Amino acid sequence: MGDPKAFLTIHRKEAGYRPVHDRIHDFGEVEQTLNSGDRRQQASRCMDCGVPFCHWACPLGNKPPEWNDALYRGDWELAYRLLNSTNDFPEFTGRVCPALCEKACVLNLVEHEPTTNREDEAAITEHAFEENYVSIHHPERNGKKVAVIGAGPAGLVAANRLNLAGYLVTVFDKNEDAGGLLRYGIPNFKLNKAVIDRRMGILRAEGIEFKFNQEIDVEHLPGGFDAYVIATGTPQARDLPIPGRDLKGVHFALDMLAQQNRVLAGAEIKPDELVSAKGKDVLVIGGGDTGSDCIGTAHRQGCCSVTQIEIMPKPPVGPDDPQNPWPAWPRTLKTTSSHEEGCVRRWNINTLRFIGKDGRVAGAEVQEVEWQPNPDGGRPAMRAVGKPEVIKADLVLLAMGFLKPQLPQFAPNVFIAGDAVSGASLVVRAMASGRDAAERVRRFLSGEAG
Repeated sequence: MGDPKAFLTIHRKEAGYRPVHDRIHDFGEVEQTLNSGDRRQQASRCMDCGVPFCHWACPLGNKPPEWNDALYRGDWELAYRLLNSTNDFPEFTGRVCPALCEKACVLNLVEHEPTTNREDEAAITEHAFEENYVSIHHPERNGKKVAVIGAGPAGLVAANRLNLAGYLVTVFDKNEDAGGLLRYGIPNFKLNKAVIDRRMGILRAEGIEFKFNQEIDVEHLPGGFDAYVIATGTPQARDLPIPGRDLKGVHFALDMLAQQNRVLAGAEIKPDELVSAKGKDVLVIGGGDTGSDCIGTAHRQGCCSVTQIEIMPKPPVGPDDPQNPWPAWPRTLKTTSSHEEGCVRRWNINTLRFIGKDGRVAGAEVQEVEWQPNPDGGRPAMRAVGKPEVIKADLVLLAMGFLKPQLPQFAPNVFIAGDAVSGASLVVRAMASGRDAAERVRRFLSGEAG
């Protein structure tokens, strides 16, 4: 390492977010960047810790010590080569990954000031594009064809790996453009879609064929291919079948998020189909990242207020989590940039029914609950406490996660990747799964054992 003692004198410094009063008026990315000098100084904090738990924690097996050292030394091209050797699209993870590597950093255990791996990753990649370190490859073809069903992070990584290995790859997707939840779920204020378009230009130039607006039945796959990768994600959101669910103004979270991203891309939405928080009191049901994205989007659309409720207990306030000690991921309270923009957050709240007026939702009747250990083991038992109350809401967004799809038994030349295998998970895990699926395809088509 260039300076194995830098962590003793240099504190963690994050780029931070744009001011709230500025960022809530547009959909530009909220995160700022450090100058190159500060960024290299932050990279110097990555010490020679002997056992790199960051590498262990990353689903992709990224090697922060190596590329942080290259960054510290000013060799941005080497830093990118090292990063890209394990991560096909670091411009995505550098923006939206929760950075499992940072929670497993030795400096997080000792000082609670881990290295800024995610920000370093984003900075290295943007510098690589600016300096033309990202080159177009023209692989030698082997004559075999592979179809990838789904153009989300798992499908794109699988397609990229197979294409570079010489296969003719065709990607099918039901949407009008690539990215999956990167494009139609994650808001632009976290991931500008020009970042996806830039990568798509490279993938097309390298020979991958994309066919959009193609609703593929996975039980009747298109013919003419030697192998298939199913990367269709988890399209079915978890519903809340309670009285009043059919009232106007009660929507799945992605109804709003996907539509807003399409509007920003130039799509025209009919007035009666528009899901907008403008001038409304918004209730978000679900305490995860999707719910957080709804909060930020509601503010930018001009809502009056936002309340977020979660049926599970409030997570412990960090930085430590006694139930998941270092280097495991701590399940502690997470406050996002969207939460900072303003919302009421409540936990242990169960929704009993939606209340309507003239066919539209006007509120939700909720009740506080507590969770008790199940004497038979398994999931804790929920018990109602207190009296029901009504939360006023003109717009309700259901952000309670997604259901793992039930897929049929496939032929030996069909491989599954991403959330279609695991259920809803992280972008970085989907990318790792896509890479693994590509390797399984390669071994199958080359006749290797295993």
